[in-house]
Amino acid sequence: MKRLHYFVLLLVFISGCKVFVPYQMLRQGKYPITKFPDTLKQQEYKIAPNDMLQLNIYTNNGEKIIDPIAGATTNIQNANSSYLVEFDGQIKLPILGRTQISNMTLREAEKMLEDKYIVYFNKPFVQLKVTNNRVTIFPGGQGSQAVVVNLDNPNTTLFEALAKAGGIQDGKAHRVKLIRGDLKNPQVYLIDLSTIEGMTKANLTLQANDIIYVEPRDKVPQKVIEAITPYLTLLSTFLLIYGLFVK
Repeated sequence: MKRLHYFVLLLVFISGCKVFVPYQMLRQGKYPITKFPDTLKQQEYKIAPNDMLQLNIYTNNGEKIIDPIAGATTNIQNANSSYLVEFDGQIKLPILGRTQISNMTLREAEKMLEDKYIVYFNKPFVQLKVTNNRVTIFPGGQGSQAVVVNLDNPNTTLFEALAKAGGIQDGKAHRVKLIRGDLKNPQVYLIDLSTIEGMTKANLTLQANDIIYVEPRDKVPQKVIEAITPYLTLLSTFLLIYGLFVK
């Protein structure tokens, strides 16, 4: 019985060993799990450096469109212009030049630009859209491929993104990590998709640069067998030879 206990303890020890799960990423380390608040579902995205913003400017509260580059009215199909938010959070815009825009929601930025463009245009109506928002998904499982999903819809949910990545592939549905914010000091949320209650809480809207990591399922018995198989083969060969020559 004691040998069985020792064997079980050995398996528990091995299950946490990096030798048998070298592909596992994003172990907790010093970063604690952040409490999962209800407000997480309702957070608005804030503009950040390296965002590409599509800018549309209308006059008369949307009756006509102004092309800031050409300086004349044009059709709505030709009104789209994209601008990069630079490393310091500023964006270089026609007429206005460099303007601080990071850490604003799209609604706040539109209102700010309307207030600035009112000097030049009659009743300006501004529309902004981030065109390069994306999230990275590790669907779990040894050998599974990570997927970068573009957030074409600003209200893309966790379930939709996982579906685009092909679903959870041989991973732990009860241990899905959502990593959000500055990677120097990220917030880590643990999500349980194995129960209806957990799925209800996790029906959240993703933000740009979120990382979704499905913890892979440990295959300790398989790894143990793979590790000891060469030695068992060598032992059986030795015993076979020993049995042939020793009688």
